Amino acid sequence: MPILKSLGVTEPKVPRAGTLPLRSSRNPFEEAPALEDEVRELGSLPSCRRRATLEKLAGLAPFRLGWSPGRRAGSPGDGQPRSFLGRVLAPGLRRSSADFGLLARLQGSRGHSGGGGEEEATGEAARRLAFLRLGRGPRPQRASLAERVVPAGEAAPEPPPKVPEPPKMKEPLSVLEILSLIQQRELARADEHILELEAEELASSGGGAPGPPKAEGAGGGRRARDVALLYEALQRELWALVRETLAGPGPGAGAGAGAVAQLGQVLVQEEAADGRRGPAAARKLRARWAEAVARAARERLEAAAPGAPGGLAGQLEALRARLLEDMAVVRGRLAPAYPAGLGAFGVYLRGYHGALAEWLGASARRRLPLADRYALLHWHNQVYPREVLGLVDMVALENGELGPLLSAGTLRGLEDECVTDVKAQTRGALLRVLQEDEEHWGSPEDPPCNLAQDVCELLEEHTERAPRISQEFGERMAYCCLGGLAEFLQSFQQRVERFHENPVVRELPADTYISRTIALVNCGPPLRALAERLARVGPPESEPAREASACALDRVTGLCHRVLADLLFQELQPHFSKLMRRKWLSSSEALDGVVSTLGAQALALRRMQDEPYQTLVAELHRRALVQYVRPLLRGRLRCRSARTRSRVARRLREDAAQLQRLFRRLESQASWLDNVVPHLAEVLQLEDTPSIQVEVGVLVRDYPDIRQKHVAALLDIRGLHNTAARQEILAVARDLELSDGGALPPPRDRAFFADIPVPRPSFCLGLPFLLGRLPLSRLSRPRLACLPLRPRPLSPMRSRAQH
Repeated sequence: MPILKSLGVTEPKVPRAGTLPLRSSRNPFEEAPALEDEVRELGSLPSCRRRATLEKLAGLAPFRLGWSPGRRAGSPGDGQPRSFLGRVLAPGLRRSSADFGLLARLQGSRGHSGGGGEEEATGEAARRLAFLRLGRGPRPQRASLAERVVPAGEAAPEPPPKVPEPPKMKEPLSVLEILSLIQQRELARADEHILELEAEELASSGGGAPGPPKAEGAGGGRRARDVALLYEALQRELWALVRETLAGPGPGAGAGAGAVAQLGQVLVQEEAADGRRGPAAARKLRARWAEAVARAARERLEAAAPGAPGGLAGQLEALRARLLEDMAVVRGRLAPAYPAGLGAFGVYLRGYHGALAEWLGASARRRLPLADRYALLHWHNQVYPREVLGLVDMVALENGELGPLLSAGTLRGLEDECVTDVKAQTRGALLRVLQEDEEHWGSPEDPPCNLAQDVCELLEEHTERAPRISQEFGERMAYCCLGGLAEFLQSFQQRVERFHENPVVRELPADTYISRTIALVNCGPPLRALAERLARVGPPESEPAREASACALDRVTGLCHRVLADLLFQELQPHFSKLMRRKWLSSSEALDGVVSTLGAQALALRRMQDEPYQTLVAELHRRALVQYVRPLLRGRLRCRSARTRSRVARRLREDAAQLQRLFRRLESQASWLDNVVPHLAEVLQLEDTPSIQVEVGVLVRDYPDIRQKHVAALLDIRGLHNTAARQEILAVARDLELSDGGALPPPRDRAFFADIPVPRPSFCLGLPFLLGRLPLSRLSRPRLACLPLRPRPLSPMRSRAQH
């Protein structure tokens, strides 16, 4: 070191070339400070030759050259500092990870050599160089080349034309520099350099598609391992960016949108590179991006669901809100930042759909209560398609690209569990409700009866929710509930029958007993309507259960109507016993009693619902007329003159009009009963046989259950004993009866004469036949003119016709 010795700098205190103090905290591949900074640290040099030597020495620390004003233009790295390795290696070669290992080893050895003494030596050398420069004086200026060649006063020649500089060779980035780009999220640029590095590795390996990286011990190249490590770092940043854009407010503008755009550019570059690599070596970064989106969506949904209150229904509502929030971010901010060819919105939608399917499948596999199963099925079938997909992407929903959240088997299993639980719960609850209500039937108090309302609420809770899930599930639930309702109504019928057969109940006050019976009747219409509705919604095999329900309700209603009618007619019986007597012809007292009693009892019957009330009033109308006509046909009154027949006919018409007004006031719908008494009055009043025949024909036509015995009894009351006339009139009834022999008997609510028994038919004996057989004293009694005959056995056809 002769120069340093001449300057008076001792050798131990001057660092050697390549052993200048390193800044250990700095990356060795960072740009070194300018030469002026280093010279400023060392001080001014004494001479140009010595300064140049010192500049060369200072430029070697640490493996970097500072800026040199005397560097030739067009040299490699012109305008930029070059490293030591850059000067050693040929231009265009990439520094690999081995170079960084060498730098680390060199830096470590320098670190152990001791840094405190070197810093002191450097400071002392800088002070000595500054002192020598002061003693030397200012540097003399030499004339320029132009001043020496061109004399003073002459024009300078034109400069030679500039030769175009050759294109600068782009120096490849090192592995650490590419890693730094990844960490700074310059993802598209980093991916370009990774692809270049992969291409260099492919060229060095002899061509062919790049395969998966091998381990170093297995003969794998260092560069292939570097490419694999860089791809791992790149993917970590890509998928972290996917998570961050969903968890945050989303990229609106600036760096956020640019980062997502770089992610999309990386995917496009890698997809193009996969086409060059071939199927076996393709990295399939686009598919991994879709998987990362699905993972991020799963994390988002799992974070939203657990904290929601309200059980599974609350969690599903939280999922719905999170889905709408995230898909709004995707549609408004994320998807537009991706390249159009990636279909980013569909990828995010499928990712969320798949994550939601996993969450619902895990929930369905747990043992859920009935309410949670209903909530899960309703959310799957209605809420998600309508309120999520319907607002997000109706096209994907219509095309069926997403598929179902739950499989058909899982849905069927959930529905089966719901039906089983409903069947067990409802039947037990219905029996408890019936037992609780039955306890109040025999009490002297009259509490309100809510049996039908409770039953309807228990069943409608399920029959209204199930159809909102799906039509098929609604049918199955309706069939299940209808079966339970049929069993309940059969039990209800049996308990009502026991109630009315119990002698203790008969001891209750009449008003309480009637009120309780009306309350039981009022249970029929809502339960009947419920059974009809369930049968309409349910499958065709619901008809037997509907018929069983209707039959049980009919028996309950009929029994209660019969009990009420019997109680009423027990009170009316004294008034009916006064009809068809001689006093009846001149006084309306008996019928007035009937009308007043029926009107008073009708006030209590008004508490009955419309349908059973109309049925009961029609039955009371029919029974009242039967009780009115029965004493007439039994022969309680006989007409022996035309004047008596006229009085009886007039009285019958007046009573019929009065009864008609009563039952119209009671809103009776049995108008077919209005003409029965006027027809009987016409038969009694008419005189000629043809007219009587016509009236009998009308009577038989309107009331098919009338028989010859009823017509014969009516002729006896009229006093018609002429055998020929009787046979002509009875022939009309017989012919009409035979013509309708194959017809079915009228229904019970349309029967009238079938409930009126008459005495055996009589045969009038002629006077010559009795002269030789009966004493004259017997003939003086008119009643003995007609003697009853022994009844003859009827043919089977006649017997069926009468019954």
